[in-house]
Amino acid sequence: MAPSMHLIVGLGNPGTQYDKTRHNAGFMAIERFARRHGLLDAGRLKSKFHAAVIDGVICDAKCLLMQPMTFMNRSGQAVREALDFYKLDTSELLIMVDDVALPCGRIRLRAAGSAGGHNGLADVQRAVGSGDYPRLRIGIDATGRVPQVDYVLQRFTPQQLTQLDPALDNACDAIECWLAQGIDKAMSQYNVGTEQG
Repeated sequence: MAPSMHLIVGLGNPGTQYDKTRHNAGFMAIERFARRHGLLDAGRLKSKFHAAVIDGVICDAKCLLMQPMTFMNRSGQAVREALDFYKLDTSELLIMVDDVALPCGRIRLRAAGSAGGHNGLADVQRAVGSGDYPRLRIGIDATGRVPQVDYVLQRFTPQQLTQLDPALDNACDAIECWLAQGIDKAMSQYNVGTEQG
C-alpha cells in the first residue's frame, strides 16, 4: 500500500501587501520549510484546492505543502478540499499559524485543541468538523495597546524578525520530527519553554 500523504498548511493572507505581516507567520514557515527541502524550484509550485501547493517527499513521507489563497478567515475551504481529495485523516494534517499569546521567537505544538480565538483555525475547525488535528503556533508577541485586528496585519519589527528567524527554523525541525517520529515526540522535544496556554 502506498504511503499516505501528509498535509502541511501555513495560514496567512495572499498578496504582496501582506508580506512579512504578523498574521502571515504560517506562510513564512511553510516557505522556509519548502526552501529547506529544495521544493521551491521553478515549475513545482501549483495552484490547486484554492491554494498554492508544492508536493514532495520529506523524511521518507509524501507531503503536500499548502498556502490557502482564500484569505485567513476562509482557510478551511482549501484544507477540506485537500483532505477529501487524498482521503486523509486529520492526524495527517498539520496547521501552522501566528499566535499573539506566545512571545515572538517561541513555538508551541499541539496534537489537538481549540481555535483559541484565531480566525484561521476557527475556519479550519468549522470545515473539518473537529479540532482534532496537530497545529504549530508561532509567537508574534502580545498586541499591547494596538487593536488585535490592526496588530496582526502590521509587519514584524526588525527586532521581532531577528527573534522570528530561529523560531521558523525550530518550526521546520518540529515538522520533520512530527513526520519521522510522531506528534508526541515532536511536542516533548520542541515545546520546551512554551508550556503556558
